[in-house]
Formats: sequence, structure tokens, C-alpha cells
Amino acid sequence: MSRFSVTALARRQWVAIVVVVVVALVGFSVDRLRGIFGSDNEVSRPGSEALENTGYNPKHVLFEVFGTPGTVATINFLDINAQPQRVADVRLPWSQTLTTDDPTMYADLRAQGDGTSIGCRITVNGIVKDERSSDNVNGYIACLDKTA
Repeated sequence: MSRFSVTALARRQWVAIVVVVVVALVGFSVDRLRGIFGSDNEVSRPGSEALENTGYNPKHVLFEVFGTPGTVATINFLDINAQPQRVADVRLPWSQTLTTDDPTMYADLRAQGDGTSIGCRITVNGIVKDERSSDNVNGYIACLDKTA
């Protein structure tokens, strides 16, 4: 009859024992490293109610079209909802102020007049963002600010 011996078992199964010890050490190391690098931390994101605009710090966007005295122009611009607006046959100078509390506004202004010069300007909170002019008869002009 044969006796059970731990040393005899260890001699025959040494590869399996080494594999079990290595797997245990690797598992312990990975668990410790995850804690060190913060992968166990919970990430919180704001809900949609936190992203609502509070109305703080409104923007005042001023559209202006100017030109030769007596010039009549047709003006196209985008309102605060990015909807196209048209003002036909208006005497220059012309201006329109839009107020919004949205973080950005796409400010687009275009005009064509019947005079010898025409110009446009977009001002946001008193800072000129774009200004252009043309000295062509029946000139067409466009001003744009994508980040108003």
C-alpha cells in the first residue's frame, strides 16, 4: 500500500503549483494597482437640469449696416434662434440689437444697397467682432461671427 506524501505530490505537480502561485500574485497586484490609479472612483456627471441656462451674463449683439447717405438697402440676418430675417428697402444707416443668454450665437449679416458704398459691422458687448465695407456701386457685403 502506498502512503500519501506531500513532497511526492509537490515533485510530480510542481508546474501546477507554480502556476497557481503566479496567478494569485498577479491577481493581487492588479487589484492593488487599480486602487492606486483611481479606477475604483465613481464618476459623476451633471444631470440635464444642471445644464440649463441660468440667464447670467447676457450677450448684446449689435448688427449695423451703413453706407452713402440716402442709400436704400435690403438686409438679411439671422435672429437669436438662427432663423433668417429680411428687411427690404430700408434707408441707411440701419441697426438691430439682439440680446441672448445662450453661450454662443451664430451672427450672420448680409446687405446689398443701391449706393456707391456699403458696410456692415457686428459688435458683441461693445467689442467689434467683424467689420467690412465695399466701394462698389450696388455693392453686396457680408459680416460673420461664428462665436458671438
